[in-house]
Amino acid sequence: MTLQYDGSAYNGWQIQPCGTTIQGILEGCLRRITNEKVSVIGAGRTDAGVHAVEQVAVFDSGSAMEAGVIKRALNALLPHDIKVMGAVEAPADFHPRYSAVSKRYFYIIANMRDVPVFIQKYVWQITAELDVKAMDKGASHLLGTHDFSSFRGAGCGAKQPVRTVRLLRVETLHEIELFTRFHGNFIKVAIEADGFLRHMVRNIVGTLVEVGRGKIGQEMIRDILASKDRRFAGPTAPPQGLFLEKAFY
Repeated sequence: MTLQYDGSAYNGWQIQPCGTTIQGILEGCLRRITNEKVSVIGAGRTDAGVHAVEQVAVFDSGSAMEAGVIKRALNALLPHDIKVMGAVEAPADFHPRYSAVSKRYFYIIANMRDVPVFIQKYVWQITAELDVKAMDKGASHLLGTHDFSSFRGAGCGAKQPVRTVRLLRVETLHEIELFTRFHGNFIKVAIEADGFLRHMVRNIVGTLVEVGRGKIGQEMIRDILASKDRRFAGPTAPPQGLFLEKAFY
């Protein structure tokens, strides 16, 4: 399945002891449709409040229903902020996370005082002027294969912290589209890697914002990375500006 969701109301993708999650809702709906207890596996375990433009997920079922029928049945049961955009039968050896060669996220910052009301849930508002060129130059030091322990969130279950970042770009946008065009001063951080540690994207964005503020020099990013110590990096960016854009296979 390919899914879209607005993560504003949810405690992230992964089922937790407390709180409503995307995975939990999907599994509950599928139980009603198939009369089976199924486990849904996603390409990315997005945090609470994070959104997805194209999440990929799979589940195993003994049901004879075709994928298209299950898609329609799911969309009839799912809340308005979760939508199945496509569904097909997948090969038995396909795994949405381990079969992916890379995943891409983007983050939106509204660098202005007056943010349009309709997009407030999807941006991080920062009123202080940010140096986007310095942020982009600082980001370039994170390209390639590195130990990203300095940007690893507490509670990360990854066995090892080495990841390969293939794309990390910071750019200014003068308008964004969300059912209409909104003009302003927006900053987009796009990042693609073969995998991500817990809070890695948000910690990178928070650190790059400190570069933009002039609190961290762009060259210091190399030292922060080399330290392998989370204490030297910047704060964790809030979740609402982050989107899982796509998984590549």
